[in-house]
Amino acid sequence: MAMAMERSYKWKSIYFVVPIIGTVVVGMSSKADGAISCSTVVSDLIPCLSYISGSSAQPTKGCCNGIKTLNTTTKTTDDRQVVCNCIKSVVSSYSSYFDKSSKLPGVCGVNLGFAWTPSLDCST
Repeated sequence: MAMAMERSYKWKSIYFVVPIIGTVVVGMSSKADGAISCSTVVSDLIPCLSYISGSSAQPTKGCCNGIKTLNTTTKTTDDRQVVCNCIKSVVSSYSSYFDKSSKLPGVCGVNLGFAWTPSLDCST
């Protein structure tokens, strides 16, 4: 019975977060041809939902690979700003998930070079 409730909670959490991510993806677009888009960011980070929502104690390998991919493929200022704004939009919609989402880079062994905070200015 407890296992069934845990599975139910896990899926409810995912179903709760995914619509907001979809809304952000539809609402944001890339700045230029070849630039990263919010949909790419979301695609790379979807595996992180179980960790961020609390249904998993550790991020999956796919989650950490997505963070590493974003970090290595976003070298331009424009690309980093798109990633920052996309993540900030998603996280601001669910402030209760901020604590875990802000820890993801460190847990996955990625150094972003800045601290992720709700007040982070993505334009700088």
